[in-house]
Amino acid sequence: MSLPRVLVVGSNGLLGQKVAELFLRASASAVSCASIEAAPVRTLHSVQYLTLDVTSRKDVRRVVAQCEPEVIINCAAMTNVDACERERELAWKINVGGVEHLVEAAQRYRSKIVHISSDYVFDGTRGPYAEGDRPEPINYYGKTKLASENVLRTSALPWVVIRTMVLYGYAEAVRPSFPLWVIEQLTRGGTLKIVDDQLGNPTLVDDLAFGVMKTVELEKQGLYHIAGRDILSRYEFARIVARVFGFPSEGIVPVKTADIAQQATRPLRSGLVTLKAEVELGIRPATAEEGLLVLKSQLSRFARRSPDRGPSPGHRPGRPAAGGNS
Repeated sequence: MSLPRVLVVGSNGLLGQKVAELFLRASASAVSCASIEAAPVRTLHSVQYLTLDVTSRKDVRRVVAQCEPEVIINCAAMTNVDACERERELAWKINVGGVEHLVEAAQRYRSKIVHISSDYVFDGTRGPYAEGDRPEPINYYGKTKLASENVLRTSALPWVVIRTMVLYGYAEAVRPSFPLWVIEQLTRGGTLKIVDDQLGNPTLVDDLAFGVMKTVELEKQGLYHIAGRDILSRYEFARIVARVFGFPSEGIVPVKTADIAQQATRPLRSGLVTLKAEVELGIRPATAEEGLLVLKSQLSRFARRSPDRGPSPGHRPGRPAAGGNS
């Protein structure tokens, strides 16, 4: 089956890189990439790269007009939950205004928009959540993600919204996702305090990218939850990371969310029900251990190519992104 012309927005991020590579391997008729940076973090053969600031209506119009995409895949977002709480105007401009600009620019070409959302649209009191459950966000990040979904719902365009959570994996020059951050901390030694009362599905980014492609390939529309098979606390996930990567887990200490300094309120009992995506898209999300073994293999291959690099290659320093991409 021939895939359509695709524009990947936010292509320098963890998911954006995986999506662009996957569509290229699947022989989409044309793949264009766009991100706010002046250059791509990876150069892919036959893929054009365009600099794009989604908060600029003019910028978005220019890029969409240049690519004339049949499908726009929006991986761009401000996902740092605490930063969204502090910088509300910026969070709205990126997470909601950016989608409004894409919808406006896509009208001329009737482009389908595939948009990535988050479990943070729910309050985390009675998870796991299915697609039909009522959203009730309890922090500003979640409010922006729900608003972005509603922009698409009220548009006249064909659309897909994919909610995900605790996204992890390897890609060039992105902040460390949760497992890589855990590995860095365990390498340094000492005590690592991890919350044991925030529950959710750790999601391998490769699985999510595959789900994105299947919604396009199968010409699906509507709302899907795509996340990992296991529902775990962050503490349980960190202990699996330690086991898979050969670290002792004694230094990983459980703490409660209320005992750590987080500016934004977090959903606690979260998680996503993925049955609809499994049945309609034919995907089988990895368990946490399966996903971490894939990540371990990817890091090993990178280390063989670049033996002078450390265990979390190409990643910018700092804490892992929070929210839907935490």
